Amino acid sequence: MRCEGIDALTGKAVELQIAQGHITGIKPIETSDPLPYLAAGFFDIQVNGYRGHGYSHENLSEETIDKIIADLDASGTTHHLPTLVSVPDERLLDNLQIIAQAVKRSENIGSAIAGIHIEGPYISAEDGPRGAHDAAYIRDPDFAEFCRWQEAAEGLIRLITLAPERKGAIDFIQKVTGTGVVVAIGHSAAEAALIGKAIQAGARMTTHLGNGSHSLLPRLKNYIWEQLADDRLTASIICDGFHLPPSVVKVFRRTKGLKRLILVSDGAYHGGLAPGLYRFENTEVQVFEDGHLGLAGTDFLAGAAHLLDRNVAQFMEFTGCSLAETLPLCTTNPAELLGVPQPGGKIEINAPANLVLFYYRQGSQRLEIIKTWRKGRLVFRTQNS
Repeated sequence: MRCEGIDALTGKAVELQIAQGHITGIKPIETSDPLPYLAAGFFDIQVNGYRGHGYSHENLSEETIDKIIADLDASGTTHHLPTLVSVPDERLLDNLQIIAQAVKRSENIGSAIAGIHIEGPYISAEDGPRGAHDAAYIRDPDFAEFCRWQEAAEGLIRLITLAPERKGAIDFIQKVTGTGVVVAIGHSAAEAALIGKAIQAGARMTTHLGNGSHSLLPRLKNYIWEQLADDRLTASIICDGFHLPPSVVKVFRRTKGLKRLILVSDGAYHGGLAPGLYRFENTEVQVFEDGHLGLAGTDFLAGAAHLLDRNVAQFMEFTGCSLAETLPLCTTNPAELLGVPQPGGKIEINAPANLVLFYYRQGSQRLEIIKTWRKGRLVFRTQNS
């Protein structure tokens, strides 16, 4: 198979030869026709679900997972971490087993899922930091429980988000990082000293920095500043135009640098649905006319309604960064942090043929995805391509 495009990292027009799921040849080409960009497929480490399908919901199945993956393929996302939130423990165990079995049985699912992210239930119970998580299931960390989760997941859990102020959290972080799983601070109201202890214990990431927080904070001494200032933490951010103002994204980029930032969608069950009120467990979620999600009757957000095709374009618009500077934030950066075999990241000989072909026009709110390949297999194309 062959495909042509502008290598988004180098700006050069190339023709790729693809065989047995890998890039086997790269040939520079000359053309007077405008070509779309060609890049490694995106890697999203926080996907809760999309368009009425969710990893934390009842009746999860291979069919459900395939539908989520199809929506991600259409956004240029070839790999992701299914993200499970605070739900009844029996369901959490069941859904971990369902995902693990699906990864083994289905080539499509197994090639798209690079691990699992557990976000909660070991988080703050306070309004604001708790976000849209159901307070009924919030609790203190339990390493024995985590081991049961990992057994059910057959070792697929690669990332867990927690609040370091929970009782026993620091000891839990040490034990979990000792197993090779990355621990992230998130949905937390921790004081500065606890943030430092969590990092010292092994925490390496902040989950969606700036979100899952109180509406009002002390202006100088607060948990966002502490996490932003510490170079030992990589920060994931939701850059969809709703979760963070442009000025905040710009400051985060300047402070963390491009190597310590990761773009995530935080795609949610209600994302992509028609405007209206919906219910998940004991929580009522509103889908607004502009597509964003909120907890009904509050100013708090409830996950994200957009995927990485929007986040990439918005980050470029907010920061002035180029495609070459931005794309590693959702390709190589997450892969390196988690230590997973890279889904791609660069267009080079022998690299996996996990690719996305797209147009980007300055000022656009999202990338225009034309085709997506995973392991050399075409998994998405627009009707006219």
